[in-house]
Amino acid sequence: MAELIEIPAGDGTTEAYLSRPEGDPRGGVLFFMDAIGLRPRIAEMVDRIASWGYVVLAPNVFYRWATSADLAPDVDLRVPENRAVYFAKVPIMQFIGKLTPELSARDDEAYVAELDRHLGPEAKLGSTGYCMGARLATRVASEFPDRFVAVGGFHAGGLVTDAPNSPHLVVTGSVEYLYLHADHDAGMSPDRVAELARALDAVGATYTNEICPGAMHGYTMSDTAAWNDDATERHFRELKALLGRRID
Repeated sequence: MAELIEIPAGDGTTEAYLSRPEGDPRGGVLFFMDAIGLRPRIAEMVDRIASWGYVVLAPNVFYRWATSADLAPDVDLRVPENRAVYFAKVPIMQFIGKLTPELSARDDEAYVAELDRHLGPEAKLGSTGYCMGARLATRVASEFPDRFVAVGGFHAGGLVTDAPNSPHLVVTGSVEYLYLHADHDAGMSPDRVAELARALDAVGATYTNEICPGAMHGYTMSDTAAWNDDATERHFRELKALLGRRID
């Protein structure tokens, strides 16, 4: 089962879920949480991915400003109206804005070092990210091109922007990408999905880049009103296949 541990990060110490498989691991997976933080749902997802044969690490990427307890919802997010209540209490958007590529790059070095403690420095790695975590998963692979061979990004937010340092501009041909976007998502419109495809084509990447019909932003999170069982299971099925192709 996933255990909540403390690990070094770029500017201090952060909490992280760590889960190990039974038997010898095939490789490692760096799991980037959604904006709501580390909580039982994330632990469930980490454990499921670990059961496929990987050491999985899911850090609290907001550790500079909030602990997992600070981020934990005190309302039932399966009730649609409670989402606004939660975001009014916890300044999530401020945390997202503060987590610059420079800060996350410093953290990524520590996260990879932690995986190496359990796997050794030669192990192949994959990353998977949810909501704003999709762009973190994309960036880390570009920072360690000799280590990361697979990236998954699901109901992504801010993956394609007009900024000169937009995350989609760091994709590389050495990685296989799996992006399954939410339907009617203001943060990843069909035009943005097409722009991402153009960037992936430009570097010769192998990829899946599709919109899941009828799946809302946040569709993998069963503790929220956005959860969509069919899209969630598709995400697990295709992520497992991706890791198996690239890491095993």
